[in-house]
This record gives sequence, structure tokens and C-alpha cells, in this order.
Amino acid sequence: MSEKDLEQFNADVQENEAATAAPVDNASPEAIGEAIKEINGEADASAAPEKADDELQVGVIKPIATGKPESKRALKKAEKKKAKELKNIYHVSNWQIIKNYRNYNQQERKHYKYIFRRRITEKVWPVFRFLILFGLGFVILYPILYMLSTAIRPQTEMSDPSVMWIPKEVIFSNFVDVWIAMNFPKVLLQTVLVNVVCSMIQVVTCGVTGYGFARFKFKGKGLMFGIVILQIIVPVQVILIPLYMQFRFFDIFGLIKLITGNAVNLVSTPMALYLQAFFCNGIRAGVFILLFRQFFRGLPKDLEDAAYLDGCGPFMTFIRVMVPNAKTSFLTVFIFSIVWYWNDSYVTGMFFTDPYTIAMEIDRLGTTMILYFTGEQNGMASDYLVWIEAGCLMSLLPILIMYIFLQKQFVEGIERSGLAN
Repeated sequence: MSEKDLEQFNADVQENEAATAAPVDNASPEAIGEAIKEINGEADASAAPEKADDELQVGVIKPIATGKPESKRALKKAEKKKAKELKNIYHVSNWQIIKNYRNYNQQERKHYKYIFRRRITEKVWPVFRFLILFGLGFVILYPILYMLSTAIRPQTEMSDPSVMWIPKEVIFSNFVDVWIAMNFPKVLLQTVLVNVVCSMIQVVTCGVTGYGFARFKFKGKGLMFGIVILQIIVPVQVILIPLYMQFRFFDIFGLIKLITGNAVNLVSTPMALYLQAFFCNGIRAGVFILLFRQFFRGLPKDLEDAAYLDGCGPFMTFIRVMVPNAKTSFLTVFIFSIVWYWNDSYVTGMFFTDPYTIAMEIDRLGTTMILYFTGEQNGMASDYLVWIEAGCLMSLLPILIMYIFLQKQFVEGIERSGLAN
């Protein structure tokens, strides 16, 4: 560097030192503001490359921050806040909701409306449900209660207007009189024998028929199932006279008459009812076939395929695989069949003349009691109402006891068989 250049450099340095050492007390505010802006601008400009370099370093060296922990924390915090608000809302009483309803905003009104309706429903629905169940229970139990109240009172109190439900005198001699007049042990044994045998036969035959309709394809399947549906729809009164004539002059393709010279009379024998049950023509047999069909269609076919692979035929598959899985349905059909045979007096009355079943005896109980007390057939059956009600209560007890012991299996069978749908 030459001496001239060195002198110029020293002069510039002295000018800079003089400028920096100059006092700023006498400077104007505008000058100070412009100086600050210039300094800040230079700082920002100088910081920008550093910031860019830092961002470049973060992008290259460090992983990019996702911010998930902060979002989770914020979400949890918002949920807690919302739960707290809902808790405060639910603790508000109905009176406070009505009183302060005008002061709420639209969102709060929506929440409080829902809470108010829900509280009213929770209060009213149990009462409404109780009234419905109580009414249904009373309608169902009223005949039994009336039957019991009438059966344990003397005949003289039937014309007493002051006695409504609770008799003045409780007696049980009415049951003894009915027991003797009906010959109840013999009639009960006859009824149980006929009902149990017919029900067992009907369960087996209807179960096999329903399984065939559910699993196998054959010609005329639709036509035969249509006949089953007609059996449900067509009343039994339409076919009862042809059935009576068939069993009054029973013959198998004319072979019996060819051998013996006369047809066989099956009327007044249990065989007339047994044969109807065997050929799926018993009481409500069409309903039972449909019930079994629906149940077997609901079982998976893999069970049968596994049995076929093990060497079982269709019949053994039905016995070993399908029947164990359909125990509840068989029990349900058996109970239904018992009850319907037990209460039937129309069909059994056409094929039975002596001995009678319980349902047939109840139909003629008024005449039986007149003969028992007077020895004649002249009289009014309404005068013997206490004994008629006692006989109805006695006929009801066996079925009621059976249902009490088999209630669980009966309800389960209805749920699984498809009858509830």
C-alpha cells in the first residue's frame, strides 16, 4: 500500500470515529426513528440468511417435527372440557332449565331440550310400562282368579250381591264332589295316555317331515308344502266328517274287508287319534311341520356335510346330528301338542264316546253334576256354577304344573325355533 492510500484510510477511520462519537441528545425524533428502522432492517436482512441456513440444517440433519403430541394433548384437553361442560349441564335441574331457558344460546337450548325430554321419558316410561303389564296380567289372570273365587264358595253365595271376590265362607267340598262325579282319576289317566302318546308320535313324524322339507329337493315338494299350508288354513270342521267315515269303516286299500268280510270300526278307540298323529294329520300338525322346517333351515349345512363324510346316511344324520341340536324345538312342539290335545273336545269328541277325556267331561260337567245331586237330567247347569268352576280349575292344574317345570326350556325353544319371528 502506498503512503497516499494509507493517509486516505486513516482519514476515513477518523471520520467514522467522529460520527459514532457524536452525541444524539440534540437529534430529532424523526432522525432517531429512521435510524432505528435502518438498524432493524439491516438486522432482519442479516438474520434472514442465518434463518434460512438454520431451516436448511433442520431439514437436512434433524427430522421434521410433526406436532402429534401437541395435538393429542389438545384433543384430550378439549374432551375433558367438553365432559365437564356436559356434566355441568346434566346437573342442572328441570326447574332451572325452564327458568333460564331464554338466557341460553342456541347450542345450550338444544342440549337442554334433549336433557329435559330424556328426563321426562325416564320418569313417565316406567309408569306407562307398569300400567301396560298390569293390564295385560289382569286380563290373563282374571279368569283364573274368578275361577278360584267361585270354586271355594258355597252355592248360596252365588246369589248374594254382597259377595264379589272374597267369599264369606271358604269350602273345599266342591272339589271333592267334582272328583267323585267326574271319576277324575280314570278320566285323568285316559287323557294323559291319549295326549302323551299322540304328542310323542306327532313330534317324531312332524320332525322328520319338517327336516325333509328343509333339506331335500324332490319332485312335488312345492305342491306338498302347499298342502301343509292348506292344513293350517283350512278349518278342521271341513274334513271332520270324511275323517269320521274313514275311521268308522277303516280299511287299507280294501284288504281288510277282503280278508274279514267287514271293515274295522276304529271310532271310540285311541287308534283313531294315533293314526292321525302318525300321518301328520293330528291337531295343529301343519303348524308343527312349519316350525320344524324353519328351525332346520337355520342350522348350518356343515354339520350334515361332516356327518356324510363320516359315513352317515340321511336318516342317521338326522338321528345323530340334527335331533341333538333340535332338543328345544322338539320339547316346544311336545308342550304345544300336549296343551292342544288336552284342551280339545271337538275332534276327540267325534272319535270318543266312552271313556271321555277331561275336556269332554268339562263340556258336560253341568249335566254330570245335575245327575250326581238329583239323579235326573232336569235342571239348570247355571245353578251348579261353583262345581263347574271347580272342575275347570282341576283340569287346569296338570298343565299349569307342567308349564312351571318346563318354562325355561319352553321359552328357549320358542326363541330358537323361529316361532317368535
